[in-house]
Amino acid sequence: MLTMQDRMNTRIHPRWIEQKFAWYRALWIECGELIEHFGYKWWKKQTPDMEQVRLEVIDIWHFGLSALFDGKQGVAAMAEQIAMALEDFTPAGLDVREATEALALHALQTHGFCPQRFWELMHAADMDFNQLYSAYVGKNVLNFFRQDHGYQSGSYQKVWQGREDNEHLVEILAALDSAAQDYADQVYQCLQARYPGPRADGSQ
Repeated sequence: MLTMQDRMNTRIHPRWIEQKFAWYRALWIECGELIEHFGYKWWKKQTPDMEQVRLEVIDIWHFGLSALFDGKQGVAAMAEQIAMALEDFTPAGLDVREATEALALHALQTHGFCPQRFWELMHAADMDFNQLYSAYVGKNVLNFFRQDHGYQSGSYQKVWQGREDNEHLVEILAALDSAAQDYADQVYQCLQARYPGPRADGSQ
């Protein structure tokens, strides 16, 4: 996943690590979007949309992984550090809102990313690492799909048939086998089949 994130970020800016983008800021704003999907308004009836909550968790993971790159160590060493950080960590049993706030607070205070706080949020959202991986690959493919179809230029259509592309992605992932060797390719092809705009090659 670290390798895939580096590839995606390099697509946006070839020397992205040197730019020192404020990944922590994107992270805590995504935390706010997660809370919107889960619900926080005690003064009205709200039903948590857990599929969208979990997609926001994946978005947070994208920015969290990006924040860990410092240009001084390789992917293998970074992966080992994440594994060691989580090895003896036991979630405290926070609920979704509490875990999200704890992760956002850490980001604001340190301008960084805490894998332990993220694991706490995963636990609260009832996600395991297999789900994290399959959903991450799906969202990573969607991000490449967006770039291929004009995301930076503003020509990409994010809403299809009255629903955001993230919602279409949820349906696509539910119908595919994440263990398939061509899983990422299948996700891209399914997105292409649903997308109403021009294809990446300019055809309709």
